[in-house]
Amino acid sequence: MEQLSQVSSLQGMSSTYAAPGAGTAVADWAPDARPSAPPSPGAWEPVLAELQRRGEGMAPVSLAARVLEIAIALPLLMLTAPIIAVIALVVRLDSPGPVIFRQVRVGRHGRLFRFAKFRTLYADARERWPELYAYSYSPDEMATLYFKLRDDPRVTRVGKWLRKSTLDELPNLWNVIVGDVALVGPRPEIPEMLPYYDDQTLAKFSVRPGITGLAQVKGRGDLNFRDTVNFDVEYVYTRSPWLDVSIAVQTVVCTVLRRGAF
Repeated sequence: MEQLSQVSSLQGMSSTYAAPGAGTAVADWAPDARPSAPPSPGAWEPVLAELQRRGEGMAPVSLAARVLEIAIALPLLMLTAPIIAVIALVVRLDSPGPVIFRQVRVGRHGRLFRFAKFRTLYADARERWPELYAYSYSPDEMATLYFKLRDDPRVTRVGKWLRKSTLDELPNLWNVIVGDVALVGPRPEIPEMLPYYDDQTLAKFSVRPGITGLAQVKGRGDLNFRDTVNFDVEYVYTRSPWLDVSIAVQTVVCTVLRRGAF
């Protein structure tokens, strides 16, 4: 399969996503489904443009789904407001920088939005560890890439605790309320990683991302990049209300047991 990091390859892609079907098996990535060399800076932009083109004319999210999401997310946000206030104070006192970290992510059909979390990294992490923000990987590196590091030097003292407890994700509820993400769906991707998706795995972006998903209950941080994306696409192909409920329940269990959280 041609490289997504090249504009010419995008012109040859089909105009729509492969239609998901219940029970469809999701094959692991073939060796030629990844870029043969690290993509150049800005290589994600044509991929994003293709996603946005594919989304033209697609039906919006149903009103019933939005009402249900808000009916769940808004009370949760209100109930956790005291916890959020305490965490905000602790983050502020622990290290210099903003309390909330807002990062650009890719949503349904390539819509960009800012994903909110409590800041768990040093504010100057990008300047201190620029090599961790290059997002340039060879095929061999992609085969074993883990996006989260167990001993990440960028994580603050309080940030380590927030990540293990998953409390850093509480501001995600705001993104649910405003409609950027759903409660359940593939976790939203950063634009810089788009060149590492092939035509099959771009199906991940045919649905709204979620604050939790199949990959999060199948291993979360213990999964490498390839396995995470494969679970994301499997969710797209097999999603149903019952699967969403199952993932939501499993998320509570995984959060309490801190599975894959670090």
